Parts: sequence; C-alpha cells; structure tokens
Amino acid sequence: MPDHFTPDRPALRSWLPGYLALAAIWGSSFLFIKVGVEELHPFQLTLYRVAAGALTLLVVLAVLRDRLPREPRVWAHLFVIAAFGVAMPFTLFGYGEQRVESMLAGIWNATTPLIVLPLAVLVFRTERLTARRGIGLALGFAGVLVVLGVWEGVGGAHFAGQLMCFGAAACYGVAIPYQKRFVAGSAHSGVSLSAAQLLMAAAQLAIVTPLVAGAPPVPTELSPRVLASVLALGALGTGLAFVVNMRNIRVVGASTASSVTYLIPVFAVLIGALVLDERLNWHQPVGAFVVLLGVAVSQGMLGRRRRATVPATPARAPAASAEPAAHR
Repeated sequence: MPDHFTPDRPALRSWLPGYLALAAIWGSSFLFIKVGVEELHPFQLTLYRVAAGALTLLVVLAVLRDRLPREPRVWAHLFVIAAFGVAMPFTLFGYGEQRVESMLAGIWNATTPLIVLPLAVLVFRTERLTARRGIGLALGFAGVLVVLGVWEGVGGAHFAGQLMCFGAAACYGVAIPYQKRFVAGSAHSGVSLSAAQLLMAAAQLAIVTPLVAGAPPVPTELSPRVLASVLALGALGTGLAFVVNMRNIRVVGASTASSVTYLIPVFAVLIGALVLDERLNWHQPVGAFVVLLGVAVSQGMLGRRRRATVPATPARAPAASAEPAAHR
C-alpha cells in the first residue's frame, strides 16, 4: 500500500517523554528499595510504600470522579492479586536487596514475562504455547542460568538474594495471568482496580507486618534519605507511574507501551552504577541480554511485520493493567 494510505502514527513527542519517564521511575524503584531497607524491615518498607501508593491513587480517583469496585466477587479476586502482585513481590525484592545490588534486582524483574507465559498456558489457559514461544522460553531460562552464574556454584547470601528477587518475579508471574483471567474483563477502570488492589494489599500488610517485623517506626524517625525513598516508591513508582502507563497505552497501544519492560533493567543498572557505585560481574549483563532476547522472541517482538492495510483505531486502555500496579 502506498505510504500516503498508511495510518498516521502518534508523534514521538506525544508519548516518548512519558514512556522514558516511566522506564526511569520503575528502573529507579530498585535504588529506592536498596536505600529503604537500610533503616526499615522489608515488610515495613512494603507497608509504607503500598499505603503511599494507595493514597495517591485515591486522590486520582477523586479527581477523575471515579469510584472503587463494589462487587464482593471483584474484591475476592483482588485479594489474591494484591497478595501475589503487590505484598509478596515487593517484600521479596526488599529481602533480596539486603543481599544483592539494586541493579541485579532490576535484571531479575525482567524475567517476569518468562514466568507469566507457562502459567498462562498451563494453569490459567489464557495463552497458547507455540514453537516460537517455546524457543523464547528456552532462551530466557538459559539467560537466567547465566545471570545466576551456576558454574560458580550455588549457595551464600548473594545467591539467596538472587533467588528472592527471582521469587518476586515469580509472584508477578502468578498475578498477571490471574488478573487477566478473572478481573481484566470487568467494567471498572484500571485506576479503580489498582487503587482497590493497593488498599487490599495495605490491609494484608497491616496485619502481617507487626507479627513479622514489629510495629513500623514513625515516619519522623526515619532519615530524610530513607523517607524520600519511601515516598518516591509509593507516590511515584506505585501511584503516579500507573497513570502514566495508562496514558501510554491510550496513545500508542498496549504492545508499544508494554515494551517499557526492556528499558527498566537498563535504567536500574545505570542508576545503580551512578548513584550507588554498584558493579556487575560480566555474566550478569550478558545473561540479562539473553533473558530479554528470550522475552522478545516469546512475545513476537522480533521480525514482526507492520500491517499497513488495516486502518488504525485508537487504542483503548484495558480495564485492568496487564501488570501489577508497581511491578517494579
């Protein structure tokens, strides 16, 4: 088809700044976690983070004149999503970053799509396994082994920290297809569902945290550095970042918006190196590249042809985000 008949694409200036800002916010979350666990137990950090994010989205709901879900069935599903998509992974990343570099935690976050696919195929039946996806999975998990450096042996605090970060990604792997299967088709907006999800996670953490870590300290007892990190994690990484992501989906579509996953570990590595002076072993960035290659293959990102004969329609934001509210 001649070029003058192809659909117009959104101008880069209309979405690229928000796209890059989102990658930077989610990539920097691992830095803020690293700083936060200096003075807070991982459970306490997660509780403060989730509470700040919930308050932020409640404000957004009020501005948009939207409301929380009212159906008990929806809240029951959100209880599961809150546990596996928020409370558990956020806490596991906190435990992991007590033992590993923030940039390495960012790399492990990129393995989430590799865990989502087999669960979506085998458990939730929301996807089909094809040869291309199988090859992508094999590549991705080969990259996981390279990141772990299994030839150097296993064991020790550093290896345990990596497994905790991988466990956090595995929790997302459960939450994402569960959300797609049971919640994504509801009539509620993404902001509404995410705010409810964070409120549910805050309630769960408010019960568990004092039992595991004791009562969290009063915010005024925290150093300015840690307090700023907690607020950034909650208000930005867990709250406003979701709003930016929803705008990106509306402007350029879910496929392009979701490709921010590939930039998050890049920002995590850059920020960890520049701010915390962290360093990686050679096999960790190499393994990260193999992981991202596997994700790209499994998601059909390589060799995809543009369909010029189909008129473009404005992308509609899904009722629920394809990923948990602060996956990162």
